[in-house]
Amino acid sequence: MLADLAERCNAIEESYEFMLAYAAQGFLGEGGGQSGEKIREFLRRAAQAISGLAESCAMALQQERLENVERYQAFFAVLERDGRSSLAAIELVLTQPIISSQLVDNLNASIHLRALLTDLFLVSEIVKIQLPPARPMATGG
Repeated sequence: MLADLAERCNAIEESYEFMLAYAAQGFLGEGGGQSGEKIREFLRRAAQAISGLAESCAMALQQERLENVERYQAFFAVLERDGRSSLAAIELVLTQPIISSQLVDNLNASIHLRALLTDLFLVSEIVKIQLPPARPMATGG
């Protein structure tokens, strides 16, 4: 379950990085061809990762049997609120017929999205601590 959580965090962070690059391009209309399709793809991917994020955290908490459950649950309530707000903003952008660089730049600047990203940075670090280190692959020889 921690792996699912890590994947969600990565998807959202990668989408945000693409959004930063898209915003810097200065597209007045939807970014020429592939860029326009890609921004929608990344926004949909982020929306999908955000949907159910808090539930995924709660399931990971239950499965991993972590201590101080009440601390985690309190934070997951914050994550849920920030996720809902960010999802509403992303879905609003996705409904627009044209996604300009300025529109994406404004989405990037949204306090809701920034709060979610900060939450995710914290969660990502906690997940890294909780996940067992990968074992090196055995080589024949």
